[in-house]
Amino acid sequence: METAKIKCPNCGKFNRVAAAAEGTPRCGNCHEPLPWIVAAGDDDFTEVTEKSSVPVLVDLWATWCRPCLMVSPALEQLATERAGRLKLVKVDVDAAPRTAERLVVRAVPTLLVLDRGEARARQAGAAPIPELRRWLDQALSDRADKGVTA
Repeated sequence: METAKIKCPNCGKFNRVAAAAEGTPRCGNCHEPLPWIVAAGDDDFTEVTEKSSVPVLVDLWATWCRPCLMVSPALEQLATERAGRLKLVKVDVDAAPRTAERLVVRAVPTLLVLDRGEARARQAGAAPIPELRRWLDQALSDRADKGVTA
């Protein structure tokens, strides 16, 4: 399983962040929450998503998809805004065909919000950041309404 190199939005130091871990990542320098942005594939998707203590935003994308490449920075911004409360998992559907099939991906990008492996929200296609923020906030508030806490 790979680790990601994440720049702390608070102090600017780079930190290695495990794709799957207990709790949520914090900066080794300033101890502030870090954006949890990782990649997953067929071999580690289940471990990376289902064992997360926070909701997971899954970005199912493809390298050849222009809308996917356009929405990626917006998703990273949302993950940064919600550092410590959300995990962004990026899945290249061409490199992870079993995962794409299991999640019934018919178009890219497809976005999912998972809570302990259970799908809470799904959206196909790219959207502007305000719309993505509303969609994500709704999915996360639905989680809170059900009495689930991170």
